[in-house]
Amino acid sequence: MDAKAQQEISQLLGFVEHSGCQFIRNGSEYPAAEARKHLQKKLDYLENKDLVSSAEDFIERAATKSSMSGQRYQVDCPTGKQDASTWLRDELKRLREGQ
Repeated sequence: MDAKAQQEISQLLGFVEHSGCQFIRNGSEYPAAEARKHLQKKLDYLENKDLVSSAEDFIERAATKSSMSGQRYQVDCPTGKQDASTWLRDELKRLREGQ
């Protein structure tokens, strides 16, 4: 993974951690800081398998759905509930437009 991808993923993980949103995984809600830890653990696993080369890979392979149940991850924010993958893709777009 190149430096740009590492930076973008790091920014996305920080966004999750400081979002104030609840992360819904397999029907249970988790605070943002715990969600970040979970996604970091998935990222570490995927990196060891050389399966992440971009922020898009991270979103698709680590932050879209449970690898155990197949259920899609969601976030519940003050602005409403939505799929975590859409939420993160929107943030990635915002980050890239700001550069």
